[in-house]
Amino acid sequence: MVNIRQTAAKISFVLAVGILIIFVMSPFVMMISSSFKPPQEQHLFPPTIVPDNPTTIHYQEVLNPEIFPFLMYFKNSFIVALIASGLSVVIAIFGSYSFARLQYRGRGLIQRGVLLVYMFGGVLLVIPLFQIIVKLGLFDTRTSLIITYIVQILPVALYMLGNYFRSVPESIEEAAIIDGCSRFEAIFRIILPLSAPAIASVFIYGFMIAWNEYLFASVFINSESLKTLPIGLSQLFYTKHYIWGRMMAASLLTAIPVVVLFLSIEKFITGGLTYGGVKG
Repeated sequence: MVNIRQTAAKISFVLAVGILIIFVMSPFVMMISSSFKPPQEQHLFPPTIVPDNPTTIHYQEVLNPEIFPFLMYFKNSFIVALIASGLSVVIAIFGSYSFARLQYRGRGLIQRGVLLVYMFGGVLLVIPLFQIIVKLGLFDTRTSLIITYIVQILPVALYMLGNYFRSVPESIEEAAIIDGCSRFEAIFRIILPLSAPAIASVFIYGFMIAWNEYLFASVFINSESLKTLPIGLSQLFYTKHYIWGRMMAASLLTAIPVVVLFLSIEKFITGGLTYGGVKG
């Protein structure tokens, strides 16, 4: 009886996981399918998963600058997202370390202030940030987006890394300092290797925020040559480019950098704790 119950529980678990995977993956499968379907197959009912006459015409059109400047939008988004997430991680490392290890007046107030800033939605920050950007003469520049995205990423980056730094035994760092390491050497030789998984996760999180952001990019950028992917892709929905296959192809190409970034850092994330232990 016990074996029957265990088998039934395992089967139920596998079925539940399978249904969940199908539910999560079905939009991506249909997106891939639609990107390879010719126009005459886009509106068939019931929809087909495997196209009868697969074509790459939609990808050719998306990557053709005379039809749609996808590569220009891609370059702008990549530059802004990479710089914003990288700077946010660098600033967050030192800021969160001070929260976790140093004692100074006003530390608690600053920490609560960081969380308070994170509670404000992006809509509430558009007008004040726009006024600041205009007064600094940064309107319609990539720098305006980088500054704005750092403001968005930094609070959660400080919170995540601060909690992770607190989980690193302080005795390891103290032993390194006793052995002659300075505070900065202890950070770079002990704390950072041990915190590699958290740092990589924060970087990916920040990159995704900047990569997918639409609101601030639509307000701060006016030149066509500086528009990011979310702004560029939105044009596919209300211009002559309103073609389902083209939209799905562009959406799939937009998702590739995040997937590649995660897969390239995955080994670094899983190996971060072991590497830190060896270096210490």
